[in-house]
Amino acid sequence: MLKPLGKRVIIRKLEAEEKTASGIVLPSQAKEKPQMAEIVAIGKEVDEVKIGDKVVFKKYVGTEIKVDNEELTICEIEDILAILE
Repeated sequence: MLKPLGKRVIIRKLEAEEKTASGIVLPSQAKEKPQMAEIVAIGKEVDEVKIGDKVVFKKYVGTEIKVDNEELTICEIEDILAILE
């Protein structure tokens, strides 16, 4: 597993909904990038979130990597906007 350095976290993006609130199914190209994720690892300088937290993050941030066939994103803690409770 990866261990982020400094004030970085590793997140696993949660899948976007495939239907709108009114029940319309969206084609894959119409879906927005998901902005919710689960924290899978934190750097030593991070104390705002913990592993397993569900969070909302800024669009188009971080470095996407693939580890053991799993797509993960490394981003700065400043890119995390909120914790879902």
